[in-house]
Amino acid sequence: MGWEKMKAARQQAIVELLINHNSLTTDTLSRQLNVSKETIRRDLSTLQSQGKVLRNHGRAKYIHRENKDSGDPFHMRLKSHYAHKADIARGALDWIESGMIIALDASSTCWYLARQLPDINLDVFTNSHPICQELAKREHIQLISSGGTLQRKYGCYVNPSLISQLKPLDIDLFIFSCEGIDSSGALWDSNAFNADFKSILLKRASQSLLLIDKSKFNRSGEACIGHIDDVTHIISDAQEEMRQPVSAQI
Repeated sequence: MGWEKMKAARQQAIVELLINHNSLTTDTLSRQLNVSKETIRRDLSTLQSQGKVLRNHGRAKYIHRENKDSGDPFHMRLKSHYAHKADIARGALDWIESGMIIALDASSTCWYLARQLPDINLDVFTNSHPICQELAKREHIQLISSGGTLQRKYGCYVNPSLISQLKPLDIDLFIFSCEGIDSSGALWDSNAFNADFKSILLKRASQSLLLIDKSKFNRSGEACIGHIDDVTHIISDAQEEMRQPVSAQI
């Protein structure tokens, strides 16, 4: 068997193992297939770039395409890398000024940002139920919810009339996070509900600000949002508050 055929067979074996288990560690896959951990990591990188697996902290799981739902619930995402997310969110405050119309996605990072927003003259549009609950306490922030059907797992509203709803709104800044950025620069999310919202806002907003912690780099997800070239600015803990245009960073 040629080297390429061996690699393809090994990667298929990885997929089959992951289908039969909720998730497996790199060590376990290495032992099961009797190859080095480095070989497994390379195979997982390939499978991740193909959108077949998700990787997180030395573990991998297969993306079941039929259910389009590989993401963690909102309350679990709040606990993941929370200190980094809160710090990254704090960096976004410098971009927000009185009188702006901003949009926030339903990410846990943007929830941390909402908690830190000053009570100033600001219009905030969001599809996030937790963010609506947080900003309802403010007196001077004009809160605009996308409304629609609530997806409780993700804490987001799904509204099929979103595009027409956005027509009278001139969004100055869309702030969002995502499940991952793969090696080609594609932006991914864990479900189509949030990905559709982000994709539309990314196209309509005058500027966009991506808040992303370093664990999300070189990762794919269930649904594609767009490309890193569509984003005007990024803040991450991968580098200290990257505030250059993205084309100069990636």
